[in-house]
Amino acid sequence: MTTRAFVSGCESTSLSPEETSFFQSADPWGLILFQRNCDTREQVKRLTEDFRQAVGRTDAPVFIDQEGGRVQRLKPPHWRKYPSGAQIGAVYANSPEAGLRVAFNCARLIADDLHELGITIDCLPVLDVPQPGAHAVIGDRAYATRPDTVTALGKAAARGLLAGGVLPVIKHIPGHGRANADTHFELPRVAAGLGELKSHDFAPFQALHDAPIAMTAHVVFSDVDPDHPATHSKLVLQGIVREKMGFDGLLITDDLNMNALSGNLGERVTASFRAGCDMALHCNGNLEQMEAVVREAPEIAGKCGERTTAALALLSQPREYDVDEALQDLDLALRESV
Repeated sequence: MTTRAFVSGCESTSLSPEETSFFQSADPWGLILFQRNCDTREQVKRLTEDFRQAVGRTDAPVFIDQEGGRVQRLKPPHWRKYPSGAQIGAVYANSPEAGLRVAFNCARLIADDLHELGITIDCLPVLDVPQPGAHAVIGDRAYATRPDTVTALGKAAARGLLAGGVLPVIKHIPGHGRANADTHFELPRVAAGLGELKSHDFAPFQALHDAPIAMTAHVVFSDVDPDHPATHSKLVLQGIVREKMGFDGLLITDDLNMNALSGNLGERVTASFRAGCDMALHCNGNLEQMEAVVREAPEIAGKCGERTTAALALLSQPREYDVDEALQDLDLALRESV
């Protein structure tokens, strides 16, 4: 069986016979879960186990977007409520020391939730730096409007996940904070000059260039490549992300089903790999679309194989931490207004 360079969604809280058969034959590198897939602890554990059994790899990655705030796939009553990035940023504004501790401890608590379920990768931290007038799709998901604050809190959150045996994904590289549209519905265009982008929007990603995984932005940066969004731009992914930032981790697309991208699904997959992505992401669980993705997704080999191996090698058993202190920090962050 040859593992393919894509991460797939699934439709519901358990795998259908058709999905199981698809995963057995297509062998995607990983699975991503959404709220539709998460009901109870035991159910999610079964789902992650069934996926790994289908692909025949006990270390097959399972992703989730568990940021906190309005992007939280695992919700009460079975899982804790977590603060938004901006709520953590508000703690940092009052006390940088407390803010860093809160960012680490909230991520560490999230990692405990995920590790229990067999989820090994969290699409966190958000390193986007929002600008006045930008679309609210990022908004309070961001830690702050200053690159240095976003960098500090992003590093702390990444450390918290890794300490809990979960890999972080920095997003949305090279920066989504200035985007003037929601990529779920349309393509944003950023007109800022490259110098301004480097010193502001790109700075947190530059600082965390040693992260194991990064997710691309479906955003056009006109001063770099006026014709293609970053996900489909060799000028952005190779010229900026790989060469200027020095990021050599695994580069995964944002969801290829978003309306920001043009062309049919197969064309979107092909354009992503041609631009320099390592891994395609398709989220909605539509089996017909999943089959279109696998037809264009290459086998994992070469640099992609090295990067997947290097990322998974960072997974370890969770380290001990002060749970009571972490819960106190969680309460502190949730009390902050944004």
